[in-house]
Amino acid sequence: MRNQTVKAAAVVAAGVLLLAACGTNKEETPAGGENNQACDTSKGTLIVGSISPLSGELSALGKGIENSARLAVNQANEKCTVKGYKLQLQAEDDQKNPQLGAQAATKLASTPGVVGVVSTLNSSVSQSVQPILDQAGILQISPANTNDTLTKGENFDTAPKRPYKTYFRTCTVDSLQGPYAADYLVEKAGKKNVAIITDGLTYGEGLADTFTKRAEEKGAKIVTRQKIGEKDTDFSGVIAAVKPFKPDAVYFGGQYPQAGPLSKQLVGAGLNVPVMGGDGIFDDNFIKLGGKDGDLATSVGAPTEDLDSAKAFVDAYEKAGFKEGYSAYGAFAYDAANVIITSLAKTIGDKEWADSMRPDMVKNAGEYSADGATGKVSFDEFGDSTNKVLTVYQVSGGKWDAVQTGEFAG
Repeated sequence: MRNQTVKAAAVVAAGVLLLAACGTNKEETPAGGENNQACDTSKGTLIVGSISPLSGELSALGKGIENSARLAVNQANEKCTVKGYKLQLQAEDDQKNPQLGAQAATKLASTPGVVGVVSTLNSSVSQSVQPILDQAGILQISPANTNDTLTKGENFDTAPKRPYKTYFRTCTVDSLQGPYAADYLVEKAGKKNVAIITDGLTYGEGLADTFTKRAEEKGAKIVTRQKIGEKDTDFSGVIAAVKPFKPDAVYFGGQYPQAGPLSKQLVGAGLNVPVMGGDGIFDDNFIKLGGKDGDLATSVGAPTEDLDSAKAFVDAYEKAGFKEGYSAYGAFAYDAANVIITSLAKTIGDKEWADSMRPDMVKNAGEYSADGATGKVSFDEFGDSTNKVLTVYQVSGGKWDAVQTGEFAG
């Protein structure tokens, strides 16, 4: 998932200027092993950071990321995973805003004892966070970024080059998600005349581009491509532009706060066709905001509730009593946090933490391979997840149902 490009130098400056305003959610958690036996925490406290939207329209997704990372930290403390240390989660709110993301990254980079960051939800925010954390040598693992350029650069499809060696992600990418959606919509759903609407941001544009290429290869016609504003609520103008083309489906590159009302307003304008989008619209809030039966979404991974590998995560999350659900990226955030924690334990061993260990943290993360909540967790040479599983969901009876799970065949 998501948004617009920010130059590194400007980002660092913005982060420094805005540092004082940064919101923090730092929570102390008990450390104790089996039968509540106290762990040795005599060496102090180390911090796992997280950056996600904890307020605003995408907070449902952001809180799922925070809570899941917190669960992993709490479990590590209970198991005395990192010898001599207690771990603490420090959660920062980016409100899906790249400038606030830069601020949060700057704060974490200047906080003593930060060993890694689960970050971010939005690809545009990550564009501002990456250079700051990379400059500090801090490991960053995203549970939700899907834009290809974050790991392979602007020429990812012809000349991939890794921009930041400290950046990894536990989810798959748009160059697979867009085509996977196109295959389903054209071949399975039989839609041949598709209108594209995007929110103009990095995530939405990239996803729409990869969808378009594959849909046309499969014989579909893209009848028109239109753009809305990120904060728009009235879509009558773009609907009026689309309607004369008589599409039999609309593919939306963007997120649920716009996608839900757009679907509802399309029906109100007499265009009762399925709206399909990516993982950015796969949330119950899409339905609450106007998404209708028949609408479709792709999302990364298999359905969490159907995975045997995720059962322990789901049970522990429910037992923890978080107010919010784990949402679309919770299992991926849990796995990301566990990569950081396991890499930390391996890096430290019986020694004491020092910032000079950060290159070893990154190296150990790159070599990580284990079974996680989302399945096998490991990374390729670009820092991308080797897990390429995707799922198509359809709204049916007012809820999301999985209709297809698999890997993009190519």
